Amino acid sequence: MKHHITFLLFFAIPALQARTWVVAPGTALTDIQVAVDKAHSYDTVLVQGGEYRTPVTVTKPLTLIGKGRPLLDGEHRHQPLSIRSNYVSVSGFRVVRCGSGSLEDMAGIKVYNARHVYIFDNILDDNYFGIYLSGSKYCWVTGNRLTAHGEVEQTSGNGIHAWKCDSVTINDNRVQGHRDGIYFEFVTNSHINRNWSEANVRYGLHFMFSHNDSYTHNTFVRNGAGVAVMYTRNVTMQYNTFSENTGGAAYGILLKDIQRSHISDNFFSKNTAAIFMEGCTRSVLERNEFRQNGWAIKVQASCDGNTFRNNNFFANTFDVSTNNQLVLNTFEKNYWDKYEGYDLNRDQVGDVPYRPVSLFAMVSDQMPYAMMFWRSFTVLLLDRAEKVIPSISPDNLRDNSPRMKPYQF
Repeated sequence: MKHHITFLLFFAIPALQARTWVVAPGTALTDIQVAVDKAHSYDTVLVQGGEYRTPVTVTKPLTLIGKGRPLLDGEHRHQPLSIRSNYVSVSGFRVVRCGSGSLEDMAGIKVYNARHVYIFDNILDDNYFGIYLSGSKYCWVTGNRLTAHGEVEQTSGNGIHAWKCDSVTINDNRVQGHRDGIYFEFVTNSHINRNWSEANVRYGLHFMFSHNDSYTHNTFVRNGAGVAVMYTRNVTMQYNTFSENTGGAAYGILLKDIQRSHISDNFFSKNTAAIFMEGCTRSVLERNEFRQNGWAIKVQASCDGNTFRNNNFFANTFDVSTNNQLVLNTFEKNYWDKYEGYDLNRDQVGDVPYRPVSLFAMVSDQMPYAMMFWRSFTVLLLDRAEKVIPSISPDNLRDNSPRMKPYQF
C-alpha cells in the first residue's frame, strides 16, 4: 500500500489528464518502445503478459506497469530497459538476460542521471548487472527479486548497483548469485533496509567511499566474503544478521578505513571472522551478539579510538584477536562466556578484568597452520600460563567491567 501512496504523490497532479496505453501480443500495439514514444509525459504504459525482445528506453516521465509478468528479454545482447528521465515508475516485469560489454556496464534495468525513479516488484534473472543507478537522486528500489548464476568475479556483475548517487532507498529486495549483492560507490545520505543477500560470489554488501548512509534489518548469509564497508565515515549499521560467511579470507563484515560509525544490535553467527577491522577509528560497536564464529573480532593495530560496549560473546573459537601488543581501543561491560571471574558485591559486574586475547589466538594469527594444534593439551597449558603471567598477549586489551550475565537486548 505504501508503494502506491508514494507513487501517487509523484504523479497526482499531472495524472489527472494522463492516458493509459495498453501493449499486448496480437493487438494493434505490440511494441513497448512504440507505446513509450507515443505516450505523453505522466501517461501510463500497461504491458500485458508476453515476451518482448526489443530494448526499451524511457526519456519522459511515465508509469510502466507489467500485468501477468511480461518478459523483457535482452537475449544476452542488449539492455532490456534504460531510464533517462525523472519521475518514472517501473513495476510488475520479469527482466532477463541482459548483455555485457567492455565499454559499458549493462543491466536489466539501468537508470541514468535521473531523479524520483521508483523500481518495485520486478523479477530479474540471469542479468550481468541487475538494477543499476548511475548519477541519480531520490530513487527507490523496493520489493524486487534478483537472481544470477555467477561463478567468478570477472564474469559477474552486481545485483543492485549504485554509483555516484544521493538519497536512494533500497528496501525489501532479495538478491542472490551476483558478484556483490548490493554495491554502493560514492553514494551519500541513503538507506538499505530489510534486504536478503545470499550466496553472492564476493560480498553480500559492498560500500566504497559512501558517507552518511545506514543499513538496517538486512540478512547477509553464505556470501563469498561477507560484507565490506570501506573508506567511509558516518555509517550506521544496525539490526543486521551476518551468518555462515566462511572461507580462508571470509568474514561477516570487513571495516576498512572507516571513521565515526555506529555498529549496533547486529547478530553474527558461524562466520570465519565475524568482524575484521583495519584502519577503523572513533567508532562504537555495541549491543552486538557474536555466536559460534571462528574469530568474533579481529582488530588490527591500525585501529584506534573504538569502543566495544555491551556486546555478548558465546561459543566463539576466539573472542578477540590482534596483531600488536599496543591496543588503543576500549572494551567495557561486555559479556564473555569464557570469563571465569567472580562478583563478590553482586552488582552483575565482574571484580576481575577479563583479557579476551589468548596466547594461541595471537600465535595462530601470525602462523595460520598452527590451528592444527587447536584443542590440544599443550595449547591449553600455554593459554593457562599466559593468563597467570601475561607475556605476549596485550595487557591493555582487557575489559575492566565484564558482565556476569548476557546483555539483554
